[in-house]
This record gives sequence, structure tokens and C-alpha cells, in this order.
Amino acid sequence: MKLNMPNGIRAQHRVSAAWAIFPMGFATALSLMGDVTLYTVLPTRFADAGIALGFVGVILSINRLIRLFTNNAMGWFFDRLPNRRAIFLGSLALGVITTTMYATSVDLPPLLLARLLWGLAWSGIWVGGNALVLEMAPEAQRGQWVGILQMWFFLGSALASFTGGALTDAVGYRGALWVGAGISAFGALVALLALVTRRAEHRPMPPIARARDSFWTSIRAISPAMWAAVTAQGVNRLAAAGVVSGTLGLIVQQTFGTGLQIGAAQIGIASLSGVLLGSRTLISVVGAPIAGRMSDRAGGRWKLLVIALFVGAIGTALLPAQNFVVLIFGTIISALAYGATQALSTALVGDLAKKEEYGKNLGIYNTSGDLGSAIGPLVAYALLPITGLPALYVGCGAVMLAMATWAIKFKS
Repeated sequence: MKLNMPNGIRAQHRVSAAWAIFPMGFATALSLMGDVTLYTVLPTRFADAGIALGFVGVILSINRLIRLFTNNAMGWFFDRLPNRRAIFLGSLALGVITTTMYATSVDLPPLLLARLLWGLAWSGIWVGGNALVLEMAPEAQRGQWVGILQMWFFLGSALASFTGGALTDAVGYRGALWVGAGISAFGALVALLALVTRRAEHRPMPPIARARDSFWTSIRAISPAMWAAVTAQGVNRLAAAGVVSGTLGLIVQQTFGTGLQIGAAQIGIASLSGVLLGSRTLISVVGAPIAGRMSDRAGGRWKLLVIALFVGAIGTALLPAQNFVVLIFGTIISALAYGATQALSTALVGDLAKKEEYGKNLGIYNTSGDLGSAIGPLVAYALLPITGLPALYVGCGAVMLAMATWAIKFKS
């Protein structure tokens, strides 16, 4: 049953939500500096990190593999604790620590440990942040509010891609990561100062529901529609955050060689990779909130999800064409689809889940996304010597088309 709030209360609710979402989104965006810098530069600067090329896929995947376990644990805690700000803020602090560990690691073991700790930190940041937004958002504006948080995520990824690549060329691999740690620390400080004085209302799960709840009962209770939304995120992340983010530097290297000469200036591969990855995420900044708002107004998130997956499949398959115009076109349409798919599938979780179980369902949802993004670099670097980049990207497009075909079943 829907409750009709007076206009004044509804307006006050929107203002409170905006005050909470801004510091959360800002800190979430800046927390990505270290992680995205590694994705941008590690495929071509692996020697600076003290590792061999064969371990690049492992380093870019291990933080996501650990989240297959930590996402559900964080969702469990967020559904039960009356004050969840401490987990969110603590996770931001841990993210700063991991970026400093990237900067100081000189061989494989400490870098692996840092990536594992970042996986734990991101579970607290992202599962908790999305659960808070779904809880605060008015039902009629759920897609819009989810799109705003996704916008911050993509904005942070873009900032890290641009600055991480440029700083690496300017001050070196380790210098760039030290700067990134400082930027992430600033974001965490902003969130701390803002959230210590503001708190979203939260009602923990009833005691009976707690006693009966478990991971496996949660899995068995998932509806076919929820499975489709969860899997859509997994497929989306497999292609965009796994294969494309992990190998786009190789496409840039194949297309531009040692760099791009503009007049007397030589733009390095790391900078070019950062520009392209940053452009993708900036475009996703536009796609996520627009798709969320459109789905609120149209009342048909499934239809938009099918379109987004179809467009994403085409754009992804075009990326390794080694043609500048085709590369730009594929980047634009695949990035728009990536942002739209992530926003729409997250909003669908809010539509399909009970409010007191947002944390649990978002834990499962993000585990699917992390599984896809973790498998992506591992599969990509394992298959590259056999298939080459074009076949790998066409395969990603085929998987997205298959997901779009499944999602058609649920469109209304």
C-alpha cells in the first residue's frame, strides 16, 4: 500500500536525500582513484609495479574475486545495523590505505594483498551506498536517484582514468598512485564531515526474519525476474568493466603504436588509454541518470534494458577495429549502454526486492557484477594468444545479445 505524503514532507524528504547522496557520491567517486589508475596503466606499466605481464590479469581480477564473498557479508550487516555510516566511512578509509599500498608495493605479494583489501573496502562502499539510496528514494523517483549515484561512480572512474594516465606519464607510476591516495583521502574527509551530522532513517530487519534468513534461503527465494536483473549486471560488468577496461590499453597500443604525435607534442600510450577510458566513463555519466529518469516516467525499465544491452553489444564488438572513427563510435554507444544498463538493473532490484532486504539483494546483485568483472581480465588474457582482440570483443557482444533476448521475456 502506498502512503501519500503531504507536499511539504515530500519536499523535505527530497532535500534530506540530496544532502546524503552528495557526500556519499562524491566520496565514492574519489575512492576509485587507485583502482582505476591500475586498470588504465598496469597493462603497459607492469614492470614499474614489479610484476610480469602474465600477472596483470590476476591483479586486475583478484579484488573482484574476493567480493564474491564480501558483498553478501556487507549486505547482511547493512540490513541489520541501525547505524551503517561507520561501515561506509571505514570502508572509505580502507580504500585510502590500499592505494598507498599500491604505491609502495615492489613485487607481487604486497600488491595482491592490497587488491584483496580494496575488494573488501569496495563492498562496504558500493553495496552500502546503493542500499541507502534505494531506501531513501521515493518510489516514483527510484530510477532517478539510483542514476545519480551511478553518475558519481562513472564520474569518479572518468576522473581517475584521465588523471591516473596523465600523472603516470608526468610523475611516474608510483607518484601517480601517491597523488591518487591523497585525492581519495579528501573524499573520505568530506563524507566524514557531512555524514556525522546527517543520518538516513533505517529500520533493521525484524528479529524473526533475521533468524530465518541465510544466504542459501536468499538464493532459493530469488524470482526469475530478479535473476534476470542480477545476470544483466553480471554480463554488463563482464564486457565493460572486465574485458574492455582490462584490455583497452592494448587496443590503443595496436591502433596508435608508441603514441600520438600532435604537432611537437607526443602523447604517450598511458595518457591515450586514460583519455579513452575516461571518455567512456564520462559518457556513462550521461547514460545512467537519463536512463533512470526515463524509466521512472515510462514505467517500463525492462524495455529500456533490452535496448541498452542490444546497443552495448554492437558498440563492444566494434572497439578493436583499429580504425579511429570506428573506435570513437563504438566507445560512445557502448559507454552509453553500459551506464544505462547499470542504472536500470539496479533500479529493478529496488522494484523487485522488499525494502528491508535491499542489502541482501544488492549483495547478491553486486556479487554477480563482480563475478563478471573478475572473470573478464582472466579470460581475456588467457584467450588473447589464441583468439586475438577482435574475436574476444565479438564474443562479449554475443553474450550481451543473449542477455537481451532473455530480458525480453519480462518487458512490460
